Amino acid sequence: MEGIHEKIKEIIDHFRLNNNSFSKRIGVTSTTIDSITNGRPQADGSRKRTKPGYDLLTSIIKEFNINPEYLFGMNSQMFASDKKEFQTYAGIPQVVAVNQDGEENVVYVPVKARAGYLDGYGDAGYIETLPSFSMPHLTNGTYRCFEVQGNSMVRTFFDGDLVFGKYVEDLSDIKDGRVYIIVSRNDGIVLKRVINRIEERGKLILKSDNKDGNYPTYTINAEEIMEVWYVTMFASKQMPEPVDVYDRLHDLESKIVLLENALQQKN
Repeated sequence: MEGIHEKIKEIIDHFRLNNNSFSKRIGVTSTTIDSITNGRPQADGSRKRTKPGYDLLTSIIKEFNINPEYLFGMNSQMFASDKKEFQTYAGIPQVVAVNQDGEENVVYVPVKARAGYLDGYGDAGYIETLPSFSMPHLTNGTYRCFEVQGNSMVRTFFDGDLVFGKYVEDLSDIKDGRVYIIVSRNDGIVLKRVINRIEERGKLILKSDNKDGNYPTYTINAEEIMEVWYVTMFASKQMPEPVDVYDRLHDLESKIVLLENALQQKN
């Protein structure tokens, strides 16, 4: 008969999580889950597994709707009911990347990886294939870097820019008028300015900053959303065009210089 540590490992694999992301979902450290599923190394070279406590098992049952009898090998049905096995929106990313010190890295999603990301965003093996790096100023949260594609946000972001997003833990935290990266089943990965109508209508309103008429405003249903990332920083090769006030100041400065030269010539 399978041990309880094997049952926990099966739950982790079923939801396509790793030990770190699984531990966050139930409010414990990844070291705790590692010691249960893999065991702690002993002096004789063996590994000793930690037995999960009541509170930890209760957290797993509640968070993932697990059948208690499944955990103890008394029933082969993993779930307690016929509820959806996958949550529409999780409070944390399903997979994160960490460095050797256990600190989270920023995962980079280039344009060429977008199609694969829609299927692999919850797959630890896939996320490991994407570039990741440390950003010292991006702390207190999970961050991901996406390459901008297209011109729908021109005036603010340009094709090829890099935007850094912080994972939004609750859809109700989305603030009107801010820019977010929305990952959804039907629309893929989009960068938009968002109006939050989740509570009233179960929808987000997505707007483009490009006003040339080719990018109409549209809505997306909450159940379609897989991830939301709040854009906190970006990197661009584009130098911003001066606004009109600077143009007028430059023109005025030029006229003053020419006037001064003319006066000097008269004198």
